[in-house]
Amino acid sequence: MSAYLGHLVHPITGERVDEADAYLPTEVEGANVYAVPAYELSRLRGLETTDDPGIFRYRPLLPIADGPVVSLHEGGTPLVALPGLGDRHGLPRLTVKDESRNPTWSYKDRLAAVAVTKAVQEGRDTVVVSSTGNHGAAVAAYAARAGIRCVVLTLASVPQAMKTMMQSFGAEVVALEKPADRWVLMRQLVEQRGWAPMSGFVGPPSGSNPYGCEGYKTIAYELHAQLGDVPDAVIAPVAYGDAIAGLHRGFVDMVELGLTSRVPRLIAAEPFGPYGQALRDGYRPDAQMPAGASVAFSIATPYATWQGWNALQATGGAAASADDDATMAAQRDLAALDGIFLEASSAITAAVLPELVERGELTADQSVVLLGTSTGLKDVPTAAERLPAVSVIEPELAALDRAIDAA
Repeated sequence: MSAYLGHLVHPITGERVDEADAYLPTEVEGANVYAVPAYELSRLRGLETTDDPGIFRYRPLLPIADGPVVSLHEGGTPLVALPGLGDRHGLPRLTVKDESRNPTWSYKDRLAAVAVTKAVQEGRDTVVVSSTGNHGAAVAAYAARAGIRCVVLTLASVPQAMKTMMQSFGAEVVALEKPADRWVLMRQLVEQRGWAPMSGFVGPPSGSNPYGCEGYKTIAYELHAQLGDVPDAVIAPVAYGDAIAGLHRGFVDMVELGLTSRVPRLIAAEPFGPYGQALRDGYRPDAQMPAGASVAFSIATPYATWQGWNALQATGGAAASADDDATMAAQRDLAALDGIFLEASSAITAAVLPELVERGELTADQSVVLLGTSTGLKDVPTAAERLPAVSVIEPELAALDRAIDAA
């Protein structure tokens, strides 16, 4: 039996929101905030699962109706120990939830699976998404699986690999010069053409498709199954807060179902610090941090969202920032010490570890999970720029030794 009640609830006002109004956030004191799907967990006997594919094994806790689902067997990603990195930072129980093992190599597949399934159930023939890469690739793949049209609004500056993936999955991809221009166009497409939005499209930013964000709850369910309980802390790369908001709701679900007695601390890793500012000064939707180009381009936002801030403060969480040099060094450390190659926007979770340990936010006795959101193969040129050139040598031992010594 599904626990979903067929409507949503606004997380600030508590007002009921019908599904017909789900895709447009409500402005409360200047903040754009989406309603969230409502559930009655007393309908369930624990964390019930089904035989559906991928994350839809948790179908009773997802906001979808009976019938077929759009799945590429996403989810079920491994929790991998990081002994090398853990030893360096004095965190022997450090692990990474490696979401690069998903079908399109990122955690966005969880959002796309639920959001596209909901769009199909609503009878939509086109989905539209504003994305710098992972989000667009995931939505394009799941739209292809569903046999519906996908339009991606991106930026000219995104890596070629991202554009190639989106186009290869059959999406119609166009680039705009300014990030906010994507939202202006996307809102017209949603309101005038009835296309289903797979991402946010308002400013100040609010987050993504409220149904799709529920897909991230399944990360929390899987972590509980893999650890035997919830971890002490989860460090996630954060832009508009979709994943940590979904994680928070997933962990709360398990408390309400009696499977655990606590919710982990959620910690934001970010390039420019808007969540750190919001935790210090209180959330203000108009607050903006100085920002610019970043190797962690997919999370390089100067704004915090209410949903992200709420997940952090509700769990007694924290935030930490890292610059490009620290982020790229962490990417190399993850790969060289523990064999995990994550994109810069994900490796930033490792880059903030020294600061978090120094501040006392993390201690040696804690179970700490890094959310590894996507593979480094999505942006090879950025990684390659900071690596030495590969020497071409003669087939002689002396030549090999000289090349290795020079590296």
